Amino acid sequence: MATYTAAVSSVVITKSRLRGVVFDMDGTLTVPVIDFPAMYRAVLGEGEYVKIKAENPCGIDILHQIEKWNPDKQKRAYKIIADYEKQGLDRLQIMPGASELCGFLDSKNIRRGLITRNVKEAVDLFHQRFGMIFSPALSREFRPYKPDPAPLLHICSNWEVQPNEVMMIGDSLKDDVACGKRAGAFTCLLDETGRYDTPEYQDVEFKPDFKVSSLVEVHSILQNNFNLTP
Repeated sequence: MATYTAAVSSVVITKSRLRGVVFDMDGTLTVPVIDFPAMYRAVLGEGEYVKIKAENPCGIDILHQIEKWNPDKQKRAYKIIADYEKQGLDRLQIMPGASELCGFLDSKNIRRGLITRNVKEAVDLFHQRFGMIFSPALSREFRPYKPDPAPLLHICSNWEVQPNEVMMIGDSLKDDVACGKRAGAFTCLLDETGRYDTPEYQDVEFKPDFKVSSLVEVHSILQNNFNLTP
């Protein structure tokens, strides 16, 4: 009588090493307070806003639109944007889960960086008000800005790490996820309301590796999917 021995094979899954996390600021580390549609309408005018929005379902890149204009028109546009951003600074609030997530990263000696299309004044105020320092912290004075991968690659070079050892976390497919994917980093999309579940976003070029509805969820994603050893 023949005897059969069942061979049990175990598959060892090697987790990717994570050495740094780069955050967006507005709508990611801070509660969204700027009315972007109203700001875009004020800058573009209603007719142009409707036209450009129809051509760009993932969102309007207002900064790149402005770059095509003459200096006088640009000056007026930047003044409108600055006014909206100033109103946002007056109501600046930390996003739920941000402090705890940053504390967790610090406990694992994982670096924290920041990339925003807001101005340096806003970044400085954020650091001062909440006592959370991100380094490097790149504002829109750094060119080219998101969704170009340059700011994220700059941070990786500064940290002396590879892009595939870094995660980009943000609330925008067109800016944050695109920047991260173009650089070769992992990406996590913060989608509090589920707006990116709608059909218009199904065929976008760049999709996130992870999607969360709160920064609180990022903690377990990092622990379950990455090697967090310093």
